[in-house]
Amino acid sequence: MITAKELRQKYIDFFKAKGHTPIPSASLMPENDPSVLFTTAGMHPLVPFLLGEKHPAGARLVNSQKCIRTGDIDEVGDKIHHTFFEMLGHWSLGDYFKEEAIKMSYEFLTNGLGLDKGRLAFTVFAGDDNAPVDEEAASVWRSLGIKKERIVYLPKADNWWEPSGSGGPCGPCTEMFYWSDKETSVPESFEPSDKRWVEIGNDVLMQYEKKGENNYILAHQKNIDNGTGLERNLAILNGFDDNYLIDLFWPIILKIEELSGKKYLIPVLSLEKRGGDEDDTPLSAVADTSPKLGEDVKRSMRIIADHLRAAVMIMGDDLGIAPSNVDQGYVVRKLIRRAIRHGRMIDIQENFTDKIAAVVIEIMGEAYPELERNRKFIMDNLVAEEEKFGKTLQEGLKVFHESIKTLKHESKNAVDGKSAFDLYQSYGFPLELTKELAKENGLEVDEVGFEEEFKKHQELSRTAAAGKFKGGLADHSEKVTAYHTATHLLNAALRQVLGEHVFQKGSNITEERLRFDFSHPEKMTAEQIKQVEDLVNEIIQKNVAVECAEMTAEEAKVRGAIGVFADKYGEKVKVYSVGGGDICFSKEICGGPHVERTGGMGHFRIIKEEASSAGVRRIKAVLE
Repeated sequence: MITAKELRQKYIDFFKAKGHTPIPSASLMPENDPSVLFTTAGMHPLVPFLLGEKHPAGARLVNSQKCIRTGDIDEVGDKIHHTFFEMLGHWSLGDYFKEEAIKMSYEFLTNGLGLDKGRLAFTVFAGDDNAPVDEEAASVWRSLGIKKERIVYLPKADNWWEPSGSGGPCGPCTEMFYWSDKETSVPESFEPSDKRWVEIGNDVLMQYEKKGENNYILAHQKNIDNGTGLERNLAILNGFDDNYLIDLFWPIILKIEELSGKKYLIPVLSLEKRGGDEDDTPLSAVADTSPKLGEDVKRSMRIIADHLRAAVMIMGDDLGIAPSNVDQGYVVRKLIRRAIRHGRMIDIQENFTDKIAAVVIEIMGEAYPELERNRKFIMDNLVAEEEKFGKTLQEGLKVFHESIKTLKHESKNAVDGKSAFDLYQSYGFPLELTKELAKENGLEVDEVGFEEEFKKHQELSRTAAAGKFKGGLADHSEKVTAYHTATHLLNAALRQVLGEHVFQKGSNITEERLRFDFSHPEKMTAEQIKQVEDLVNEIIQKNVAVECAEMTAEEAKVRGAIGVFADKYGEKVKVYSVGGGDICFSKEICGGPHVERTGGMGHFRIIKEEASSAGVRRIKAVLE
């Protein structure tokens, strides 16, 4: 059996022999990037050096980077998805490029790891209006003996990397896949949609520089970024179709078995033993003599193992974050409480998170000694969080199930936003927990309504703390005021172009740009983006007046004003109208500040449209 320690070292030693300098993992908390909560890839901490700044360790680097990704947290519970994972990575910062990088990756997979060449397949960039098809990458793969049937050309959505924002290094990707199904023969042709083809590596070939929307030039410094998922590769190398059987997870599963009295049953694999220092039971004996365990119980075990491992890694970081109700702390709280909930579902009645944490520290502590340094911080926060949540969980569940009875009696199919927020505020239920409970009962949750209540609560909290209210903006400069007005125009334009399901989900404004989150289920097309830009710029060019009127919230709604934060302003609200009469473009309840007329705002341009979270899109735009 290959261990995680052996695979990490094998990767680093291989690329060290190729002239790469090992560097330590960066913190999970990005220190100079407010756009993301966590480090999501090995590339993330190296962006300044990809842009040309000289790295003190040289132009060839290698490491294993701690990463957190929460975008697919709903997928956690299956056999392959994780919130925390390790990304093995190596980089060339303006040194070698495409041909050498691809040959190096292939050598590592075949000679370094000993993978069967006949089970490998690859993707390359298919080309578009901005960059040609990456025939060079395909040619290198063919020169290594890869049949053309095992090379697939994919579009930018699959085989291109670029940073968020209007500019930076970017380029095509070439991804590496392995046929994981041991029961069937390997297909002659590669079909990426077949889940039995598992991605095991990715070379990002940064040969371009983005200079604004749809504008790319050849980069002055060409870079290579390789990402190789440790957990996924470790499972493949050991013949597993379940990542939770590798040595990074199996001791955690054993502890969950002990605590729950249930067994995580697995098929007979090529291991002599189940694993664990104290358990010498042959796999075949376990599989043959134990009753079949339901997939729902296995799913709960995986969620507990994944979420508590991720929470321990975040809290145990030297920039560790404690559970809270905001930003990174909210993620930690959500992970812990979801794990506790699934613990109760599989009959773990005692407090258990610290017991799981002790196993995680034992497993991960050698590679990441900061966990041992921060053990007390981890344990104290887990014990406090579990005690706090335990006191309210049962009471909250009673309230929830009573509300379910009422909803079903009234033939309603969704938990309203205020009820979901009350569960959050009074009983500590993260939105994800309420959604999960609702789904189990065949219901949905009004997420927009929840966000409205949540933001209202945030604003009231800030006001109470500061002793005054400033309309949600700390900076009232002319530029910020213009950007704030622009969010109103953007909101109105989005509703015209996309539909009235669009509501503001959040915004962030600086002197340089605005960021606007809104409810919408899919990526905007280039045509829709242009339509929105044209609508906003048309109103700016008309130099219309921005008028303010005070009225009750009810009167504002009757007049057609949009107001997701109405109650925070008291009995009367301010309604800002952009234009009047036949050309009234936008009418919103808001605290200000706003420009007097639109003419001096500048030219509005959307520089990025991307996903923010499930059902929520994010636009970044500038006034030029």
